[in-house]
Amino acid sequence: MTGTPRSRRLLVAAGCALVLGLTACAAPLPQPEPEPVPAVAPAATTVFQSQDVLTDVGEVLAAADAALDAAQLPPRVEGPALAVRTAEYARATATAGAKPPTALPTDEQALIVPQTDVWPRTQLVVTKQPDDLQAPRILVMQQTAPREPYRLWGWGRMGAGVQMPATAAPETGSPVLAPDATGLLVTPTEALQQYADVLANGAASPYAASFQLDTFRTSIEAARAATVAGVQAAGSATETYTPEAAPVVTLQTVDGGAIVVGQLTTVSTVTLTVAGGTIPISDPFYAALTGKQSAASNFVRTFTDVLVMYVPPAGSGALVQLLAAEHAVTSATAE
Repeated sequence: MTGTPRSRRLLVAAGCALVLGLTACAAPLPQPEPEPVPAVAPAATTVFQSQDVLTDVGEVLAAADAALDAAQLPPRVEGPALAVRTAEYARATATAGAKPPTALPTDEQALIVPQTDVWPRTQLVVTKQPDDLQAPRILVMQQTAPREPYRLWGWGRMGAGVQMPATAAPETGSPVLAPDATGLLVTPTEALQQYADVLANGAASPYAASFQLDTFRTSIEAARAATVAGVQAAGSATETYTPEAAPVVTLQTVDGGAIVVGQLTTVSTVTLTVAGGTIPISDPFYAALTGKQSAASNFVRTFTDVLVMYVPPAGSGALVQLLAAEHAVTSATAE
């Protein structure tokens, strides 16, 4: 038997209702859920990743040091470290190896890793003591962009008797503070500016009372005094200390203070004031940089300085302390 058109329409309608009913009763499809956002940014690298970076940096340094070839450095060395190492190779060549490049161990005794998800990323490495029994170094490692490798940006020699302030475990990472961060004895930017003034003016600086006396400062003052004494009445000797506009990185310490890393440029100028005199350039390194054995008017040396300092929290009663520093000639002129 065949149904009437009306009955066929009813069956179709019933079928549609059944499909709709089944659809309405079906369990909803699972939806993808995003990963929960962490309460704080993660550590920038794992301990194993940091150790791999140090191995790679050490291999590049070893190869370049053996050949005294600065062209091999850029894959893993940049910034002040590249400028200083390049000058050290020139010094080693000029002195026939008598003054070799600074020993830079890449075996860590402590890692200070930033807690961040942005770039650039800068971490600090406190090295083991070098074989020549000099002070440990603090290596400054920086990654400028996600697809760039970490490179050695700079280093500083730790001062005698210096103890590093406590920082977060590398697995957790240390919070990164802004250059104008408050809650500290002084802001990170002010710390660099004020220390430059202390280097220039010593105890006469209005900021001298905020800084612990350190061996870097006393060595700068002694070298400057020796230069002035060497010139005597035949000329004048001056030095300027210019900090970069902002720190390279500021990492919070456990006590609410901060480790601040920055750069200075020191310019030492000797100018003749007696007609007919000359400034002898007997050091083979300076002779190589200037291409001259003497200067008839002035002799200028430019130093690249890397500073690592601890700035205590406001109200703690503690002073700003220089933890490590490097002071190296990177260029010279003679006229």
